[in-house]
Amino acid sequence: MEHAELGAALRDHAYLEGDFVLRSGRRSRYYLDKYRFETRPDLLGPLGEAIAVTVREHEPEAELLAGPELGAVALAAAASLASGLPFLIVRKEAKDYGTANRLEGVYEPGNRACLVEDVVTSGGAAIAAIEGLREAGLEVGTAVCVVDREEGGADALARAGVRLRPLFRASELLDLSKSAANRMVEPKA
Repeated sequence: MEHAELGAALRDHAYLEGDFVLRSGRRSRYYLDKYRFETRPDLLGPLGEAIAVTVREHEPEAELLAGPELGAVALAAAASLASGLPFLIVRKEAKDYGTANRLEGVYEPGNRACLVEDVVTSGGAAIAAIEGLREAGLEVGTAVCVVDREEGGADALARAGVRLRPLFRASELLDLSKSAANRMVEPKA
């Protein structure tokens, strides 16, 4: 799927207008519902390929991919299949049972990981995941996301020593012509 075609499909299936509170606490007139593109094999496959290409281009030393739970796990798995790189799941916090791991998957301290994210706004969730990876002894210098909302996330990641490589910027998706699939929604109370 071509870049512009993939962007149009993302907008068609995931772009919602309304009044939304984002994870960062900010309010927004639009929302990019990651589950509307991550749960569709016709979009997840091409996104995994695009992430794999971006990782090869911008982080060729990567030995692992890492996806924060829950939203980026499907993307990391798709990119893992496309790239042949193993992936880790980064929990928000260590589980309190079994292995008590925060990172799920096989790695060695010193491995170089590339973070895979869905939508980046302020960068807070990505930075928390990077901190977890670094605490485990992994090196992280690049994050690849599907959409950068262009609301400070790239700068916040840069301050943490990580380059953000988005597949799309929000301004690019918002410039694409609207389709009939877009509609106003009322957020759930």
